[in-house]
Amino acid sequence: MSFVWGRRTYIMGILNVTPDSFSGDGLLNQADFVAAAVAQAQDFAAAGADILDIGGESTRPGSRPVTPEEELGRVLPVIKAARQAVDLPVSVDTYRARVAEAALAAGANWVNDVWGLRLDPDMPGLVAQAGCPVVIMHNRSRPRDAAEAARLGDSPPPYEYTDLLADVSRELQSCIDLALAKGVKQSQIIIDPGLGFGKTPAQNLQLINHLDRLKALGYPILLGPSRKGFIGRILNLPPAERLEGTAAAVAIGIARGADLIRVHEVRAMVRVARMSDALVRFVKS
Repeated sequence: MSFVWGRRTYIMGILNVTPDSFSGDGLLNQADFVAAAVAQAQDFAAAGADILDIGGESTRPGSRPVTPEEELGRVLPVIKAARQAVDLPVSVDTYRARVAEAALAAGANWVNDVWGLRLDPDMPGLVAQAGCPVVIMHNRSRPRDAAEAARLGDSPPPYEYTDLLADVSRELQSCIDLALAKGVKQSQIIIDPGLGFGKTPAQNLQLINHLDRLKALGYPILLGPSRKGFIGRILNLPPAERLEGTAAAVAIGIARGADLIRVHEVRAMVRVARMSDALVRFVKS
């Protein structure tokens, strides 16, 4: 399918092929994780999802790093099966060029890199060569091991921002410049402010409420508030009970300019997006 940014809000459904997702939806705990992933993909498609995001490594704090072999063993069979089962594009959620390359060969259409193309030096060139859409996320989290930290080099402290919106914009632009220098086209790029990654709950709220400031960068915006910790902190609720908080963040995010929403509860968030679009874009879905 083709994405026409600005016409309506698109929905990305999350398929976590992990045993330890922060949201409790890790499919690797299922006896047949591929069948479970296919069933979830089919449910998402029926509910109105526009794209699937398949990831094989948890990004929650304290999660165990996986090897490239483990990640490939998780995502490749799910990508292949999902592409056969539903007529939806697939994004692979990975920061490793080796995994992204194999995933694209297996049928993935996008790359979603939570480290903004900075952690694996081969990722920008791979994306450029593939010519695929790429999500570049802002991330000030601390890498989980010394090797990852060394590849990133010096980075600013996670929560210390001189001016949150200006700093996030500048650091995203740095990632964009890296991509462009390696041959990635502007038309391939989608940006993500990285809710929950090196930000306090208050900073996450500020980003959502002033998301329109990031529009000045000139790229479509992906927003991923689904079940995030800042919602749990505000409402004092566990991940499984954060639907309403997610809906509020999605609605405000759309009003502030989000083009694509990454969520766990697709059916409910499709409805939220359609209503929000009717209010702010004056369109009928």
